[in-house]
Amino acid sequence: MKKVDYAKEHGNHCTITVDASPGANRTEIVGTNPWRNALHIKVAAHAKDGEANAELVRFLAKKLSVPANTIRLMKGERSPLKVILLPVTAAQAREILGGD
Repeated sequence: MKKVDYAKEHGNHCTITVDASPGANRTEIVGTNPWRNALHIKVAAHAKDGEANAELVRFLAKKLSVPANTIRLMKGERSPLKVILLPVTAAQAREILGGD
């Protein structure tokens, strides 16, 4: 199976593509989605009034040990497929977030 590269360099930061599944019992990384070339994350919040997006940002900030206000949702505010800007390199994101 093809390795999914969900993280791309973006200057001294990186972007990651996330396939988010809201409404889960807990927020967790469950692997990758090879069809969407994305990291698959279940989110313990509903897709209502931005709750799932806020939980996703909170989760990523905690995993990466960075302030939540340094993470930016660039695309996909109302879609399960999101592009998120992170204040780490792509290599750091892959190492910490895994997904394989």
